[in-house]
Amino acid sequence: MSTPSFVLPPGPVMVDVAGPSLTDHERERLRHPLVGGVILFSRNFTDRAALTALCAEIHALREEPLLIAVDHEGGRVQRFRADGFTALPCMRDLGSLWDANQQAAMRAATAVGYVLAAELRACGVDLSFTPVLDLDYGVSKVIGDRAFHRDPAVVAMLARGLIQGLGGAGMAACGKHFPGHGAVEADSHHEIPVDERSLDRILEEDAAPYAWLGDLVLPSVMPAHVIYPQVDSAPAGFSAVWVQQILRQRLGYDGVVFSDDLTMEGATVAGDILARANAALQAGCDMVLVCNRPDLADDLLARLDFQLPSDSVNRLRRLRPKAAAPDWDTLQRDARYQHARRIRSEILSV
Repeated sequence: MSTPSFVLPPGPVMVDVAGPSLTDHERERLRHPLVGGVILFSRNFTDRAALTALCAEIHALREEPLLIAVDHEGGRVQRFRADGFTALPCMRDLGSLWDANQQAAMRAATAVGYVLAAELRACGVDLSFTPVLDLDYGVSKVIGDRAFHRDPAVVAMLARGLIQGLGGAGMAACGKHFPGHGAVEADSHHEIPVDERSLDRILEEDAAPYAWLGDLVLPSVMPAHVIYPQVDSAPAGFSAVWVQQILRQRLGYDGVVFSDDLTMEGATVAGDILARANAALQAGCDMVLVCNRPDLADDLLARLDFQLPSDSVNRLRRLRPKAAAPDWDTLQRDARYQHARRIRSEILSV
């Protein structure tokens, strides 16, 4: 009897690649045992054929394929826009529609989610970091029209509709940015935001959608690089108080927790790239993101000494699509996809 081959499980680090095809060094990096996923950006897209080939090559590098993710929310955060990709509305448009017609807004949210996921999956992408669950206070420079609404109940309802659409196309969801980025003006990409509100106030409003949706609906979340000093001195993604005590224990959440990008300014409070990764992982994150700095990704992979717990491995595996997706040409003939695109066009006029 032959001995079964060892399948390398997903590691705790998600990295990116520089262009629309892989270099030899990137192939080597993606085979590193600490790598568990790849995040794509607009620079990785020239056309659908090249994107599909890139995803296929990434998946083929490991016996257990790496998770391929992208920030593809709609509105101004939509990485792939040409060569047949549908223009998706910003989430504030769905919130405005809710104020006029709740039933139409729910139908539109589900249709948008389905189109978003079906098109990505037809090209080989596994996960989009969506929906944004931040509340629209009208003050955040980085959130803005990415948020559905000011009312947490409306945010939860529209997010649920969008997540249902994603799931219909076989894609999981990721809510961000826990417990909430909408009430601070500073952009954590370039600054270190501080939110002085109390824990009770944040749980009552900003974090409420996470509590209402739970991990059975929302299988992954991404904490904010925001400091809430009345709760903890560390940003939420580096805080065991936020990740373990509040999210895991108080809210009973058992899904994947991704760090936000560790190269953002809001992450620098933790130290160098190794210190940031260790802080996030020790706080309870299952996977950390290192984006737009391949030198820091290589540095981290060379120095990080971390064994991903079996609970984290199992959570990450649950995010992978369970069935193969139709290719692009087959998708275009699919009646459900055509119907979802019509709903999006008729209700949202985009």
